[in-house]
Amino acid sequence: MKQKLLSLMLACSIVVSLALLATGCAAQTSTPEAATPLWEAGAERNRIVVISDLHLGIADSYSETVTNRALLVEFLKRLQNTKDVRELVIAGDFLDAWFLPVSYTSYTDEEQFYRQVIANNQVVIDEMNSVADSGIKLVYVIGNHDMTLEKEILQQAIPNIEQATDAKGLGAYYTGDRNEIVIEHGHRYDVFSAPDTVSNAKLCGNDDTILPAGYFYARYAATWVLQGHPEVAKELPAVANVPDHTDTDQYGAYIYYSVLKSISERVTPNESLDEKIFDMHIAGFDDAYTYLDFFPAEQADGTISAPVLFQHIQRTWDARQKLNNVKVHNTFIEAVSGTLNWDYFFAQAKAQYIDNPDETVDIIVFGHTHVPALRNIGDGAYYINTGTWIDNNTNYPDAARTFTVITADEKDTATLYSFAEDGALIDIGQGVSN
Repeated sequence: MKQKLLSLMLACSIVVSLALLATGCAAQTSTPEAATPLWEAGAERNRIVVISDLHLGIADSYSETVTNRALLVEFLKRLQNTKDVRELVIAGDFLDAWFLPVSYTSYTDEEQFYRQVIANNQVVIDEMNSVADSGIKLVYVIGNHDMTLEKEILQQAIPNIEQATDAKGLGAYYTGDRNEIVIEHGHRYDVFSAPDTVSNAKLCGNDDTILPAGYFYARYAATWVLQGHPEVAKELPAVANVPDHTDTDQYGAYIYYSVLKSISERVTPNESLDEKIFDMHIAGFDDAYTYLDFFPAEQADGTISAPVLFQHIQRTWDARQKLNNVKVHNTFIEAVSGTLNWDYFFAQAKAQYIDNPDETVDIIVFGHTHVPALRNIGDGAYYINTGTWIDNNTNYPDAARTFTVITADEKDTATLYSFAEDGALIDIGQGVSN
């Protein structure tokens, strides 16, 4: 049970070390001209480097990446001097609008919010501009933690960045010599993190809603983490009657309830369940909500549903998949259960791109889970997860600051590295293969 709780928290990128947030240290960085190349470069620019889940925050006290920020800058300096690098692709969650305590002052100007995030991490933005000016193509594929980021805001900060989008809050980037590589964040297939422009449309009375349930849980859990993990007794609504498996609608609602109940019993901030802690004036919302407003319970008509937010969420999943350009649809039960299992994302990558006869992809790269992975699917096909650069990756503590390098050729090759604190590259590809 404990592993499942940690898994859901980390799928939403909401686990951080309070001590690291408070006492992040600055590493020494070199000038771009003096930076040592990451490896001995070949004669051809055929390397595609992919990083993800940088989670740069609006304030260092709220950011999951403080200690590793200086190391990221050093990595980018060295990347510029690695002359066989063709592209640097950031596979989602570059800027973070989700990891905020509920006490963070309610705001209405999302553009200004993201500009402040950029300003708080200007040293990284400056180095990204240097990467783009060095002859390396710079690409961003949007993630869930910055799904409300308008393209022009990032373009103003990094004029030469290319942004890949194919739906609101989503993108997939095809690259390689033959478009045989596809890179996306992976939240498209996650019930808690995929854009949700359907479930709350009637409640909000507009078409601007996009934030999924994971946004609310991320802020709730961030509050708990920043408070020092208090243990506060909470009396959550109980669902006494377990629906039959054949009732896919209500059984799906029950599985959703069970997942949220499991995390809610562990994540217990000081705020009461009926306190209007979510003061929302962005992304189509213009009201304040309690935790109980989106926690499922048995309703008067006998159905299981949250009373206000994300009512009957199991009934909107198919519409969400269609709007979110999911190529091969799955069931709500499969999707909500898979949130707790990293194999689910591998299965989705395979279903969407390898087993799908409409696709000719050999390599699929996701981020999102923070768990690095390199799986040889066979016949030259790979599934890769790039991991994360957050300061404290509880779900995979053995390798920090991970990234993948793909060599585009007649037969592409790929590996995963960890960027060590001393600047060494550690090949972790074999260790995460399964």
